[in-house]
Amino acid sequence: MDRPSAVERLLREAVPHRIVEVLRTQIEQRHQAQGVELLLSDYATSRLQPVGDMYHSGGSVPVHGSDAGRAFGAQAPHCVHDPKASTTTVHLPVTVRGDRLGVLRVTLPDSEGAGPGSDALEDLAACAQALAHEVVVAERDTDLFLQARRAERLTLAAEMQWQLLPGRSCVRDEYSIGAQLQPAYAIHGDSFDWSASADELVLTVNNGMGEGIDAALLTNLAVNALRNARRAGLELADQAYLADQAVFGQHHGSRHLAALLLRFHLPTGNVEIIDAGSPRIWRLRAGVVEAVELEAQMPLGMFQDTVYTVQDFTVEPGDRLFFVSDGVYDALSPAGEKYSVRALARAITETRLLPASQVPRAVLESLLGHQGSGPVVDDALVLCLDWHGRPGAG
Repeated sequence: MDRPSAVERLLREAVPHRIVEVLRTQIEQRHQAQGVELLLSDYATSRLQPVGDMYHSGGSVPVHGSDAGRAFGAQAPHCVHDPKASTTTVHLPVTVRGDRLGVLRVTLPDSEGAGPGSDALEDLAACAQALAHEVVVAERDTDLFLQARRAERLTLAAEMQWQLLPGRSCVRDEYSIGAQLQPAYAIHGDSFDWSASADELVLTVNNGMGEGIDAALLTNLAVNALRNARRAGLELADQAYLADQAVFGQHHGSRHLAALLLRFHLPTGNVEIIDAGSPRIWRLRAGVVEAVELEAQMPLGMFQDTVYTVQDFTVEPGDRLFFVSDGVYDALSPAGEKYSVRALARAITETRLLPASQVPRAVLESLLGHQGSGPVVDDALVLCLDWHGRPGAG
């Protein structure tokens, strides 16, 4: 059997919109597969959508309660035998560095119900991994995969915001991150960003004021100003200062953006942080949920020449940090009751056994249960970071 490197080469050489077709041909030849299909997670992380199926759910399946969703959630292959058809369907996670894109579904002939052997399963998993990398690259040149993620149409503001994000989850030895925005198809002002190097992780969580396109434009300006300063190698306080000046220079104080800026030192767990009118931070440590108290400073763009001061705290292996925007706290029930801190603490505790990638969606589902079926007044963001610590760092 050819090694997966041959498949990787063929996928790299394929035109972007045909990579699934090329992989399908290879798997059919290598494993006599009767069906090969790529399902991508929609923007709400609630459904898995077949590539080519846009705006309707005729071929989509729910993330919760489906075989494909089980592979997606567990991030492990899941096999289902159909004795009537004499087939076994293998569901394989399609993931890039912890960012869960979807599931590759492969139907194999299997009259005895023994399932694929370990070599075949390993080869299929390698094919799914190679496909994941190529999907990320292909999205620069084709809308095929971005369209497949849509269970419904995005607003223009949401289109702008989703294109701004680095991903929805990320995994490294030192940490795991998961994040989600709500309402996924009509988000406007909330956003997040991260970037890591050998010894640092820089993370920002943002909440731009306003609604619709105005909020999305404000957030785009601030995030790109922060990126520009970060990529110039500036310190955290200077990043905040330059982003503050960019927003103030454009809006002269009439619009501003609340932000948290953090820089994690990966070998030690020391964290530099600036609270610029931010979303709040909660920490789950040893089963106890507590707020991380910070000195509040001015939001970005509120005043000219604002000076920002860096604060410090330390994370320990096993810590879980939550970053929550005001759209969570201000969410109202049908009776007009706000989603309380106590309810948030309960949701944090109830999701303690889930991996970071699954936590934001679970917390937001609790929020949706509180809001009921009425219209969502404000967008909401939940970001979860699990700190593992650097292996061997003591």
